[in-house]
Amino acid sequence: MTYEDFLKSKEIEVTTSGISVDDLNPQLFDFQREIVTWALNRGQAAIFADCGLGKTPMQLEWARHAPGRTIIVAPLAVAAQTVREAEKFNVPGVAYLREDDKKTPIAVTNYEMLERFDPADFGAIVLDESSILKSYTGKFKKMLIATWGKIPFRLAATATPAPNDYMELGNHSEFLGAMTGSEMLSAFFINDAAHVGKYRLKGHAKEPFWEWMSRWSVMLRKPSDIGHHSDEGYTLPDLNLFEHVVEPPPPSECGLLFELDAHTMGERQSARRNSIDQRVALVSDIVAREPGEQWLIWCDLNAESDKLTASIDGAVQVKGSDKIEDKEDRMLGFASGKYRVLVTKPSIAGFGMNFQGCARMAFTGLSDSFEQYYQATRRCWRFGQKRDVDVHIAISRTEGAVLNNIRRKERQANEIADGLCRHLNQHRASKFAQTYHADHSVSLPDFLKA
Repeated sequence: MTYEDFLKSKEIEVTTSGISVDDLNPQLFDFQREIVTWALNRGQAAIFADCGLGKTPMQLEWARHAPGRTIIVAPLAVAAQTVREAEKFNVPGVAYLREDDKKTPIAVTNYEMLERFDPADFGAIVLDESSILKSYTGKFKKMLIATWGKIPFRLAATATPAPNDYMELGNHSEFLGAMTGSEMLSAFFINDAAHVGKYRLKGHAKEPFWEWMSRWSVMLRKPSDIGHHSDEGYTLPDLNLFEHVVEPPPPSECGLLFELDAHTMGERQSARRNSIDQRVALVSDIVAREPGEQWLIWCDLNAESDKLTASIDGAVQVKGSDKIEDKEDRMLGFASGKYRVLVTKPSIAGFGMNFQGCARMAFTGLSDSFEQYYQATRRCWRFGQKRDVDVHIAISRTEGAVLNNIRRKERQANEIADGLCRHLNQHRASKFAQTYHADHSVSLPDFLKA
């Protein structure tokens, strides 16, 4: 082996198996058509676009052109919303299925129903809100990659590919066949001695890492992030945050000798349970002040959900134990204005749903997941929202560590998102470049031939 061959063997390759199209939907904006063109040309690609930038119509247009049948996998109720978007953008052959009919060109289903479909019947797959895979078991993720990861055309789409850690990008890389998670860590990362179990980018590998990512992914928080496109119409309204701290019950009522701030997970859960009545009363009072507004109420415990629904006039709740039909009816009904107040958990309705008709939201406490907080907030505060959005957070005084943790993760997430947009944008020329086909012959001068 020559030294040149050795260097060649070390190059990281991302194969392309896509197609070129030129008859894209005229209803798409220019930046959306550019992304769809690139994603089809790649064959296996990821669209990391913020909420309200049109991931659903881009997915549908990609699916319309992908060879063979396509299956779009989405969170619950988002599937029905996807079918409505298909009608709006005149994409034919789209239907919501809970089991395969073997004939629908673009089948839309839920993650929970995926096992009822055979990968051999499809030529393409779309993972809508693909970051949701992190909340599934390792067994499910391995099954997804081992079976559906062999389909030639694969598309992943989410607004939060790596909310707090670059390593989370490995989930998408592995599904799209760019590199396994372990290979990505070995090639670009090193153990962070200051934080056990954490990795950081190698100094000399930063630019190769961004260049590698730009081959299979695009990230944008506004249209101009990928180049010359105008941001007109993509300006978010104001987000007004109101933090309400409630006093916890006396220590004696909680079986304690004296009050303790909650730091460990067990202490946080205990503090949250002990202050349910105070937080529910506070949120119910806030909602009652604006009876003419729609309200989206987030909770984390079933006891919170039950008490909120009972104390707020006109409220409906969505719980994990509800029938699928009931969940869909209430979430889609809230989106259409049928219901005034929806009480649910971020893990149930926090991903993918479009509730931009609502501009009032309340968290009856917070978990430690920044991604759930971000996604839940973006159900209403998104591009397309016409009004300022008020978000109320009710939290016990002893849960200050939770709020501080969310703020820390928010700063970290913004740094990661800024880095992804900035660095991938630097490589956009190569990312969106079309394949060059030579159409002129070149002859060498005689002195070079000699």
